[in-house]
Amino acid sequence: MRVGVPKEIKPGEHRVGLPPTAVREYVARGHQVLVETTAGAGAGYPDEAYVKAGATIAPDAAAVFAGADMIVKVKEPQKVEWERLEPRHILFTYLHLAPDPAQTEGLINSGCAAIAYETVTDAKGGLPLLAPMSEVAGRIAVFSAAETLLKHNGGMGLLLCGVPGVPPARVAVLGGGVVGMNAARMAMGLNAEVVVLERSIPRMRELDDIFMGRVLTRYSTLDAIEEEILKADVVIGAVLTAGAAAPKLIKRTDLPRMKPGSVLVDVSIDQGGCFETSHPTTHAEPTYTVDGVVHYCVANMPGAAPRTSSEALVHATLPFGLALADHGLDALKRDRHLAKGLNVLKGQLTHPAVAEALGKPFVDPYGAWA
Repeated sequence: MRVGVPKEIKPGEHRVGLPPTAVREYVARGHQVLVETTAGAGAGYPDEAYVKAGATIAPDAAAVFAGADMIVKVKEPQKVEWERLEPRHILFTYLHLAPDPAQTEGLINSGCAAIAYETVTDAKGGLPLLAPMSEVAGRIAVFSAAETLLKHNGGMGLLLCGVPGVPPARVAVLGGGVVGMNAARMAMGLNAEVVVLERSIPRMRELDDIFMGRVLTRYSTLDAIEEEILKADVVIGAVLTAGAAAPKLIKRTDLPRMKPGSVLVDVSIDQGGCFETSHPTTHAEPTYTVDGVVHYCVANMPGAAPRTSSEALVHATLPFGLALADHGLDALKRDRHLAKGLNVLKGQLTHPAVAEALGKPFVDPYGAWA
């Protein structure tokens, strides 16, 4: 198969869909790989490294889309990209369609097969292609919160870790999944006071064992959320419903009661955000303030660490990408977990949670390609 890797064009995005090490794996399996010039430069991979791995360098994105059958990316396609997609294309990337009707329509109109990293599953019910970026995002969320708390960045002027005789910041983490666990780990490591709000009792037991009681866990009720956000200096939103829009856990009416200069970090922003006042921001302008509360809602947090993120991501995506290259869409019939990643096929939505979130009909994917 001809596999294409365009340069990411979302603002502040420097990750790349395939590092040179992954390209070599595709080439070794007999596939052709077409990489847009400088696609990997932001993550530290020069064109020469791709040529050495066996790739062909394309002069621009148009040449990549024209010459490839499968497009491997990191972030959701932008308008100029979805307009280049055709029915012959397989798109393999993060999509996050639930809060993005414009992209959804673009993919539907293209006729392509769009497979989303974030809805591929595993035998344990996890999301293996979302996990590595959730690990990165959860850790970056704490660094970003600590920086945002400083006075010159709009925060209350509090040092996250405190100093002897002065207490550290209190960090409330909404959600105890991969993002929440990693955020709690980093915040705890910086000596912050940490509480994780979670609804899975088995997961709370796991977190208690992992952190040996150094992180407080609370069952996530409306009352518990209200109590904790009023005490918190930092709130990290880390909730996820696969394929669906994130629930709004903090309302606009809650903000005036929170501490002035406190910080909200919405890691769920790719799925629409879990705070009512959230809207996507960029690394160039990461924050804004509503009712005295600073919001950090960068939609591609792992893009700030592109080398780490690109390598971590491809370690998870590579087996699935190779299966698609080897077998085309038949790979979905061979692997029910990969099939869960199919969001769009032949102009139809093929993931039930995405279809429900967008108010569109769901079509069984096996019936769609039969």
